Amino acid sequence: MTGAVTHAMRVLRVAHHGVVTPWRQRERELRKQHVDVTLVSAKRWNEGGKNIDLHAGQDHFVTGVRTFGTHPNAFVYSPVPLWKLLGQRWDLIDLHEEPFSLAAAQVLAMRRLRGLRTPFVLYSAQNIYKRYPVPFRWFERYALRRTAGVYVCNSEAGEILQRKGLRAPARLIGLGTDVSVFTPSERQRPQTPVRVGFAGRLESHKGAHVLLTAISEAPQYQLDIAGDGPQRPELEALADTLGIADQVAFRGHLGDQLPDFYRELDVLVVPSLPTPGWLEQFGRVVIEAFASGVPVIASRTGALQDVVADAGILVEPGDPQAIREALAVVTDTVRWSTLRDAGLHRAQQFDWPSIATEQLTFYQEALTPVDNPEAPPEIVVVAYGPAEPLADAIRPLTGFSITIVDNSSSAETRDVAELYGAHYIDPGGNLGFAAGVNMALDSLEQRGLSTSDVLLLNPDATVTAESIRSLHVGLHENPHLACVAPVQKHPRTGVPERVSWPFPGPGAAWLEAIGLGRLNNRAGFIIGSVLLLRGSALADVGRFDERFFLYAEETDWQLRAVKRGWKTGLVSEATATHVGAGTGGDSVRRMEMFNTSLLAFMDKHYGRTGEFSFRAAVLAGALARAAVARGDTRDRAKWRLRFYTRAPRAGGVGER
Repeated sequence: MTGAVTHAMRVLRVAHHGVVTPWRQRERELRKQHVDVTLVSAKRWNEGGKNIDLHAGQDHFVTGVRTFGTHPNAFVYSPVPLWKLLGQRWDLIDLHEEPFSLAAAQVLAMRRLRGLRTPFVLYSAQNIYKRYPVPFRWFERYALRRTAGVYVCNSEAGEILQRKGLRAPARLIGLGTDVSVFTPSERQRPQTPVRVGFAGRLESHKGAHVLLTAISEAPQYQLDIAGDGPQRPELEALADTLGIADQVAFRGHLGDQLPDFYRELDVLVVPSLPTPGWLEQFGRVVIEAFASGVPVIASRTGALQDVVADAGILVEPGDPQAIREALAVVTDTVRWSTLRDAGLHRAQQFDWPSIATEQLTFYQEALTPVDNPEAPPEIVVVAYGPAEPLADAIRPLTGFSITIVDNSSSAETRDVAELYGAHYIDPGGNLGFAAGVNMALDSLEQRGLSTSDVLLLNPDATVTAESIRSLHVGLHENPHLACVAPVQKHPRTGVPERVSWPFPGPGAAWLEAIGLGRLNNRAGFIIGSVLLLRGSALADVGRFDERFFLYAEETDWQLRAVKRGWKTGLVSEATATHVGAGTGGDSVRRMEMFNTSLLAFMDKHYGRTGEFSFRAAVLAGALARAAVARGDTRDRAKWRLRFYTRAPRAGGVGER
């Protein structure tokens, strides 16, 4: 990701809907704010039931590109013009296409083929959680794990993307309206007969048939329908059947005449119907009507609820009687005037200059590094037990900011902290390692340091300042690393010790049980005695799970990180020593806590069946070793037999 842009920001924006002239206002306003934006649009696209050809007019910044395919998420652009455009220098690529779409995948594939590192942002309006088929699911995963940010037109879309693995911020930016075009009439009261309007594509989920039914028992209303689509013949037939053909005017696709259409109305009804595969994602017609001084009645569904807010009237979807009752309320002269004023005020929040300002702020945030490789990491030590090893651990780290959480509430530990200028926290009891780390992270946040990288250091481990700097460099050489660890050596012999291990699981346990554990060479987690965590990974993955009192907490955090697309790694240039068992009490108690945490880990990530399978594998392996092994190996096997036979189920942990 690049740093702050000092020249005029150059943005390549790809949005097939730019074929509609009024919908290029975002780009016009961005250019007024000194953003050098180039828009790639479809040369021809179907909008509102009508094929529209691109007319650039004075918009010299727009380039029309031929498209292949007609579905908004299953089309591609002609590759040659895109390839040429990507060959220019850009600060940012803005893909106003869904992350799972073919168009987004095409642009990102060409970006990679060109060897570009230009950051990109995405757009989404999808407010229903959907698991797409391959390869669309792969497209989405790739895009979400690499984007510098996503802007959404409804809050649900951002929440869904975060559930799917989005690591970057999701910013809510509504769709804009040109309030210089959509302007109110001078009329101060409803007309007689009252003019009711509908604007949108004529499809069943838009609910126009519900509106026809609503006015079938209300001869005081004249209904004007703007738009076209496959349901039009059915709606015309319904109007005849209901005997209201003379009350209904089908105006077709109005294009540039739409602002005049709104000014003719007394009320706009948006009767959208939720379906299993579709919810209203914004409702642009609501803001257009508001800006035109037209009160709005809308279904309480999808994003309409947020867009309308308290400036209009919401009714239950599919209820003609509720629409009739709302019409009676709206057309009261006093109520009509109140709603008209509220709508005009609401529309100002969606005027194009305001939307462009939000878009520019979003761009600037996307170009601002989330991680700062220049800032040294914060060091966090969760201490318990004697103070002498702690003093040995932090003595070489002069110049680093250190936070010590003292689970033993020891005066000696406090003295060590004060001696070396560390920030000291006494939690008032032994909360465990995970809770201690979280308490330190809370303290860093309160001190304005929550975006920093964090080095977790055991009090019985030692690492030099130079090795910490090597760790930091190694971490930031790969933007996908959530954490790194140094090579660890035995403090007396200098022999390297194992730091990286495969993630534990039922399958791995069965391999170990039958003596084939050496075949499990998959990448996994690194031990937490000296562990450098990336600040943005902490923000993305979340805090440590405090249900793990001691052991498995760093394993759990790293598995959660890997599930969200991060990686773990070792930095061979950095070294450390670790005595081990410095804060865990006697060996039997440590084994009990370790294996209890393992069972909790299995329950959390593999469920009840996974925990049972893991327990069965450990028992099978322990039984075999107790029968054939000798010495310490046989004693440990017998201990595991006793523990896993008697240990209660770790139920209730669950995913978090």
